[in-house]
Amino acid sequence: MNSGDYVYLWQASEWPTWHFDLTALANPMAEVSRAQGMLLGRLADVGMALRDQASLAALTEDVVKTSEIEGEALNVESVRSSIARRLGVDIGALAPVDRHAEGVVDMILDATTNATAPVTQERLFGWHAALFPTGYSGLSKIRVGNWRDDASGPMQVVSGPIGRQRVHYEAPPAEHLEAETSRFLEWVNRQTDEPLLLKAGLGHLWFVTLHPFDDGNGRIARAMGDLLLSRADGSPQRFYSLSAQIQRERKAYYAILERTQKGSMDVTEWLLWFLGALHRAIDQAQISLNTVLAKARFWQHWGTTPLNARQVKLLNRLLDGFDGKLTTSKWAAIAKCSQDTALRDINELLNHGVLCKADAGGRSTCYVLNEVPQ
Repeated sequence: MNSGDYVYLWQASEWPTWHFDLTALANPMAEVSRAQGMLLGRLADVGMALRDQASLAALTEDVVKTSEIEGEALNVESVRSSIARRLGVDIGALAPVDRHAEGVVDMILDATTNATAPVTQERLFGWHAALFPTGYSGLSKIRVGNWRDDASGPMQVVSGPIGRQRVHYEAPPAEHLEAETSRFLEWVNRQTDEPLLLKAGLGHLWFVTLHPFDDGNGRIARAMGDLLLSRADGSPQRFYSLSAQIQRERKAYYAILERTQKGSMDVTEWLLWFLGALHRAIDQAQISLNTVLAKARFWQHWGTTPLNARQVKLLNRLLDGFDGKLTTSKWAAIAKCSQDTALRDINELLNHGVLCKADAGGRSTCYVLNEVPQ
């Protein structure tokens, strides 16, 4: 590392002139573009309805995982319903509205479906206000829809118990934010020399470096990355989730960010990590697409079978990836019905051939989906 006399990137004399080794990044960029092409090629052959379902799955994962990175657990069904309602995708019965989920959904959808619109200070303030509709982060009152003012001291990223906290990062002073954010937004909104995939990685890093809000900076930085990736893709529809991949690699994500913030203005290492995570996110989307296609085949095969609402709900849970083994007691708990009703529902599906008993032994009989003929 050659950082001279400064501690963080924003203190460097060259800030914010980014440097990177385009030769080292060329092959990873080509691999990401090839993976994107393969994914979009598969999606081109499945029809609009299934593309909508694949996009719904990716956006749902994006919203849930970007919050999970910050330690906030959102209800998956509420998120999925919220996105489906806004996009006009039919998913049957909608789950109840979750106030905490709605704001994150608003931000992610605005970032991705309106990616070509200019990013302004007012737009960022709107995203922030959507994340914190009560004006509080947990029990702490924060400045909502406005830059932080550092009234309680410098903005720091810390970990560890009180009294033995470790400072991972300290952001630029609040008095610099007006000028810093203006410069950042001017760069976001104009055509620049960087390849668009690299611009997405740089935009993510630049925003999280500024850390301009009291809270929500990570989520907004990832939304900014999503917006720039949508511009790179040239499509408002999302079929992969970088936030979900970051959640899977959360420890490495924070480590590379801290290392980059304390390094030189050559951010090649960060961009290599970003492109690698992006490639892995697209690979994961291929697996998710397999699930969407399998679900479509299932309902094409069983769509004319008479089923009640409980059976449809539980079958969709199985198709979406049921956690654990399906037993009569779990059916009753999820469907909110009696054990007798659950057993009757299951027996009907066994008779139709939709379900079968699992081979695994144990105290409770469990059930799995029968394979649909290709």
